[in-house]
Amino acid sequence: MHSFLFVPGDRPERFAKAQAAGAHVVILDLEDAVAPQSKDAAREACSDWLASGRQALLRINGADTRWHADDLALLRLQGLRGVMLPKAEDPDAVAAIAALLPHGALLVPLLETSEGIWNAREIARIPGVNRLAFGSVDFQLDAGIEGDDDALLYARSRLVLASRLGRLASPLDGVTLAIGDAPALAADVARARRLGFGGKLCIHPSQVGAVNEGFAPAAHELRWATEVVTAATKQNGPFVLRGKMVDRPVIERAHRLLAMVPLPVIAPSTA
Repeated sequence: MHSFLFVPGDRPERFAKAQAAGAHVVILDLEDAVAPQSKDAAREACSDWLASGRQALLRINGADTRWHADDLALLRLQGLRGVMLPKAEDPDAVAAIAALLPHGALLVPLLETSEGIWNAREIARIPGVNRLAFGSVDFQLDAGIEGDDDALLYARSRLVLASRLGRLASPLDGVTLAIGDAPALAADVARARRLGFGGKLCIHPSQVGAVNEGFAPAAHELRWATEVVTAATKQNGPFVLRGKMVDRPVIERAHRLLAMVPLPVIAPSTA
């Protein structure tokens, strides 16, 4: 699952449009996207949607807010796919939410504070946590960081390593605020994948296609992977393919790429 699309919880007319956008997961947002005076209406709209059996992830309000307890009442609804927990930083608090979720529901802690990033390893090991997500914009504010790219490299790498240590799927990178800026989005997706992320949070349906495409193996990668795996079946150890050494880590990477798409894949190039 590469694309996670937010939709404001108080805009029920957008729910179906969000699901039709091709996102792997739709997140009904009760937190940042909803003004305080609209929280109750948003909760009712999300409740109606989920109770009808239509599926979505739900971003609830944090435990330090007056809306948190009421949000928890939605956790047993039929269509609930899982919960995104904002400002996740206390492992005990995350574990408490995990204990409330029905079996099979996803729990995606959103790490967006300095404490949350610091505690990423402990949070990733909590039973019931499925995936970590990076709240990059809020983290920049909390940590007093103005830049992106190298300025957030440590935080991003910490999430990737914590996910690996916790045996979770690769984490989700934060949002791209520049809606309609295709080059900026493509660059953000490429950076995220290069650093080890497996998906990205989206704030507009127009971002979904680029995210899905950017995290999926490209045709040339599949050709390379197929060629490596085919050649490896004829070797008993490291070998050279097209001038480059191929050993166990390279072969394993090729297998992982092929596992991301149904077989058979594109045939090896004869060039």
